[in-house]
Amino acid sequence: MQEILKADCINKFFHEPSDFHVLKNISLSINKGEFVSIVGKSGSGKSTMMYVLATLDTDYTGNVTINDIKVTGLKQNELAYFRNKHIGFIFQSHYLFPEFTVLENVMIPALKLNKKSVSNIEKDARQKLGLMQMEDFVNHLASKLSGGQQQRVAIARALINNPDIIMADEPTGNLDSANSSIILDIFRNLVNNGNTIIAITHDEDFAGKSDRQIVILDGMIRSKPIKTL
Repeated sequence: MQEILKADCINKFFHEPSDFHVLKNISLSINKGEFVSIVGKSGSGKSTMMYVLATLDTDYTGNVTINDIKVTGLKQNELAYFRNKHIGFIFQSHYLFPEFTVLENVMIPALKLNKKSVSNIEKDARQKLGLMQMEDFVNHLASKLSGGQQQRVAIARALINNPDIIMADEPTGNLDSANSSIILDIFRNLVNNGNTIIAITHDEDFAGKSDRQIVILDGMIRSKPIKTL
């Protein structure tokens, strides 16, 4: 299988209020088309690891390579461009702009990347929203949607630049069981279509239905159980 992300000997320290070794010699490899859950107790280091893998945190030792590009050591403006082009982000809080329509929210990352015409970006955004069964809400304000609808719009936004990897931080954390099940089904369909998903989650059902779980304990990978679907 094609490797899409590799981390080599990642170490990360916090220095306030005192020195703390939060990530300890983390090495891992993720293949294209995998659905991987990162699990662990609060304070285990899993969120910090996600920020390092997503290039949002650059204060570490070791190396991160994404899609054969060594991202460690890139300048901040280079990383910002790389993230927008190669990584789609989904958060527990969807971070939609409430005063913008659903369509406008989904278009924003592509407008920022500025690789296509506005008309083509709009066409792509409508197509992504169709995948989320949100095509009937394109002109609704984001603030008028339910939590589950907002998360589906956030997923469409994460897909707009056809990223190599989707990074999801507690994507079902604010949702009820019915909407969590919908989001999980969407994720599985995305993976079946070749997308790569890396998700932090406390949701045991969500993690159990991913392809692989990476367990973080005290800043180290303790085990990597594989779930057979």
